[in-house]
Amino acid sequence: MDQHDSTFGVQLFIYDLSRGMARQLSPIMLGKQLDGIWHTSVVVYGEEFFYGGAGISSCPPGGTMLGPPDTVVELGNTEVTEEIFMDYLSSLGETTCSGDKYRLFEHNCNTFTNEVAQFLTGNKIPSYITDLPSEVLSTPFGQVLRPILDSIHIAPPGGNVISSQNNHG
Repeated sequence: MDQHDSTFGVQLFIYDLSRGMARQLSPIMLGKQLDGIWHTSVVVYGEEFFYGGAGISSCPPGGTMLGPPDTVVELGNTEVTEEIFMDYLSSLGETTCSGDKYRLFEHNCNTFTNEVAQFLTGNKIPSYITDLPSEVLSTPFGQVLRPILDSIHIAPPGGNVISSQNNHG
């Protein structure tokens, strides 16, 4: 296998979908402090990749309707080529990360970015993000809201859905 010194930086983009409201309202509504309602994506090879109710999508970094991220975390570098990565995403999109598999609490954008981050760098995303669903559901109000929240599919507008059909070019 031909291995050049080609490594690619991998970033985690973190967005607060509540735009600060979670920080203000969570103590009243949930009885505990939440700093945000997190949407995450992985940025690598000059593209931002994320998962939502439409499946796996990509766009230029910061190119969704969410605008620029609230926080950027450097996850490390990868030697995985873009071609291998796109094959990996196509496979995920046909199996565990198709749009119909999206679940706000159990299988969401943060589940996706955590898996992709580990594939690319061996590193997980911060636990305060992956622990958020269980924190919400551990409250009485979270349990009451669960049936409503389970029906929500977050898919930030502005991305292009990645599917195997897109790769037959």
